[in-house]
Amino acid sequence: MTRRAGPVRPPAYPETRYGPPPLSDFGDRDTRARLSGAALRGFFNLVDRWRLRDEDARVLLGGLSSSVYYEWKKAPETRELAPDQLTRVSYLVGLYKALHVLYGDALADDWIRLPNRNPVFAGRSPLDYLLAGGLPAFDTVRRLLDARRGGG
Repeated sequence: MTRRAGPVRPPAYPETRYGPPPLSDFGDRDTRARLSGAALRGFFNLVDRWRLRDEDARVLLGGLSSSVYYEWKKAPETRELAPDQLTRVSYLVGLYKALHVLYGDALADDWIRLPNRNPVFAGRSPLDYLLAGGLPAFDTVRRLLDARRGGG
């Protein structure tokens, strides 16, 4: 059998009708205004489910004062989060969702406070790791859970 001479096509991904969802521009004030109320309601629900102390919740949001935190808690719909705060809430909601995919509800909600032998946590709880490490720690824990789910 002889080969035909001609240009060789590089391999290509198959056509698909699915594409990545559009990214939310947290730098856009209208986007932040639209997302902030739902983000805060979700965050405060997560705080309740994880049984977090208010002090820890304030640190997870980026270090809010007590007075601001309680104002936000009273009326989340009237607040506009900064891009950093929306990013933090987005990570935390992703962690919550991943935990509920991986584990039953009780363990999923307790996992954040339990000591963990994974080398990432070095015996500390994931919550302690998040509180000490800021956004890089949020990203690390999210990637760890996504990998456990088989997502990467």
